[in-house]
Amino acid sequence: MSNKKPDSWRQMDPFLAREQEKYGRASPSREFILHYLTERGMPITLDELRAEWRMDDDWEIEALSRRLRAMERDGQLIRNRREGYGLVTKMNLVTGRVIGHSEGHGFLIPDEGGDNLFLSPRQMKKLLHGDRAVARVIGLDYRGRREGAVVEVLERNTETVVGRFSEEHGACFVIPDNKRINQDIMVPPEGRGEAQAGQIVIVELIEQPGAHSRPLGRVKEVLGEHMAPGMEIRIAIASHGIPVEWPDAVVEEAHRYGETVPESVSQGRWDLRGTALVTIDGITARDFDDAVYCERRGANWRLLVAIADVSAYVRPDTALDQEARKRGNSVYFPDRAIPMLPEALSNGLCSLKPDVDRLCMVCEMTFNGEGRMIRSRFAEAVMRSQARLTYDTVAAMVADRDPRVRAEYAELVPHLDRLYELYQVLRAVREQRGAMDFDTQETVIEYGADRKIERILPTERNDAHRLIEECMIMANVAAARFLQRHKMPGLYRIHEGPAEDRLKKLRAFLGEMGLGLGGGDKPSPQDYTRLLNQVRDRPDAHLIQTVMLRSLAQAVYNPGNVGHFGLALDAYAHFTSPIRRYPDLQVHRAIRHLLNGGKPVDFAYTHADLLGLGEHCSMTERRADEAVRDAVEWLKCEFMLDKVGQTFDGIITGVTGFGLFVELRGVFVEGLIHVTSLRNDYYQFDPVGHRLHGERSGQIYRLGDSVKVRVARVDLDERKIDFEPIEQERHVKDRGEKEKSGRRNRWNRGRRKE
Repeated sequence: MSNKKPDSWRQMDPFLAREQEKYGRASPSREFILHYLTERGMPITLDELRAEWRMDDDWEIEALSRRLRAMERDGQLIRNRREGYGLVTKMNLVTGRVIGHSEGHGFLIPDEGGDNLFLSPRQMKKLLHGDRAVARVIGLDYRGRREGAVVEVLERNTETVVGRFSEEHGACFVIPDNKRINQDIMVPPEGRGEAQAGQIVIVELIEQPGAHSRPLGRVKEVLGEHMAPGMEIRIAIASHGIPVEWPDAVVEEAHRYGETVPESVSQGRWDLRGTALVTIDGITARDFDDAVYCERRGANWRLLVAIADVSAYVRPDTALDQEARKRGNSVYFPDRAIPMLPEALSNGLCSLKPDVDRLCMVCEMTFNGEGRMIRSRFAEAVMRSQARLTYDTVAAMVADRDPRVRAEYAELVPHLDRLYELYQVLRAVREQRGAMDFDTQETVIEYGADRKIERILPTERNDAHRLIEECMIMANVAAARFLQRHKMPGLYRIHEGPAEDRLKKLRAFLGEMGLGLGGGDKPSPQDYTRLLNQVRDRPDAHLIQTVMLRSLAQAVYNPGNVGHFGLALDAYAHFTSPIRRYPDLQVHRAIRHLLNGGKPVDFAYTHADLLGLGEHCSMTERRADEAVRDAVEWLKCEFMLDKVGQTFDGIITGVTGFGLFVELRGVFVEGLIHVTSLRNDYYQFDPVGHRLHGERSGQIYRLGDSVKVRVARVDLDERKIDFEPIEQERHVKDRGEKEKSGRRNRWNRGRRKE
């Protein structure tokens, strides 16, 4: 390409038509720029590009300049000291999101996947948790991890920080509540406002950190002296930068659609209003985004999964879309939800409520007698849910066969029975392909009248939960296959297998347990599942399962499909929850584009767009998880305040060099036994065996062991609970008596010899 001299770039760019449709007047596409620079093999300046592409139009030159700056900002290009634009991938550079660590270092999570890049505390001085940056690989650290040095900060993620206002020797600063931010925020005298030492404040950053300067901020709001009931969630929201307020333009746009679906909008859609589609959700659910229907057709099953058609209302680049993308997903705290979409849509026009018309995107699937999906198709439809059912009701109806419940829903029973039959077949297929099923325990918090925690209860999953889960998995598989079949750019939910270093540690641990994991250097999901089944009845099954789970990576969103290791699937895309997850909305848009006759080359989203979107949505998912975890940990600390001095049975859930993490049985609260609380011995940490070993006593504390503890201290600010082992006291006393007895016996034997 670089040797040819055509009249202009317009003759070379295969995406010219798409760019013109999207922007009115076209500028060179990102794909073309990347390809051209790859072919050229060296960095090139704006002036050189302008000359080579015969650009004379001022608008075109300005548009190209903006496009190059945007690609630089997104980490696709890097500009050198000679103003030449080069490919990040050709310069041994890595672009990604920064994840801070409480100990001061951090990691760069590459946009393109692969191993994380370790960032030393010195490199983290320039960054805050959540920033996007370009770094170069400078070697390996002492643990053999790739280490990076920051070349450029692409995007700052932190605008406000929540923390405790402090004042020492005339200097004011805020200690962040988020432990992933380990730099104090300096506050000049004129920026403190009414804040007093010890108060919890929200500080707005006016200067980001640099290599030789700390972040600077001014107090935006004083929250108070102590964390009153309800403040823990407010602080978690502010600490993690979760958007809460709706811009006026977003609210106006959401209300513009009204509360009902006009008949005119339903024209041309597949009419499913006479089909017995039903929603099945938890008893507290308010936004219903999926409905199901099943029937037998000869030897096959026909399954319909209808999903709220959010993409019919949330159009690309509108105020609604920009806010939904910014949020990335809904966030569910114990007592409230922060939706991705305004309630007019999330709980109103998009929610598949019973007995009202709703637009939907339906996935029709046909399964043979062995549970294999033999056909699938997608269509725009209009539906009317026949009932709002709960998991408990459906489980009583189809699994327990409760005659009273079956009589109450007699009209729905036939298709729900077929649905349950199909689930049992799909469940068997799931087990055959080796999908992993870790036995993890989730909890729910129940409040008393004064908004204090009354109790923490384990959640119970029944067959209705698993039935809906299997239906949604199948619809997501069908969506991924649809995108692949049409070679359509889209976001996949990917889950890679274990990395080499994690696999090595897992095998070392299993070897000590007399166990082995098959598959060599590339174990399959079936290898993991076989081992899980092998150890399921062992008393240390919880320990083995925990270590196996920790060997796996976190699932993320990416346009490059590598399959889903945990579900043992070759292709998987989130399609079933567009009300609460932005990636699902994006998949709906890709499907609608094809249904309306569009071609992949005409799609408004490039691979680079989807790569950035996938990284952003993976970040917002992590952000939501961390915010909820922070709030729940504070609530659990508050719950334990009046239990200092009480004793509980617990199980060791984590082992580190500094102590043991213990979860209280039946209470579902975790705390720490610091290594200094393990008295009368020196304890050595064995990271392979996940245990602490006493040098003199031989006492071993392992992951999964049962212990009895006393609650020693609760720190609300730090969200920490300290335990003391009380079994240790008895052990030390018994061992001490044995040692005394042994010394007396040796002394007596010595006297007899004399």
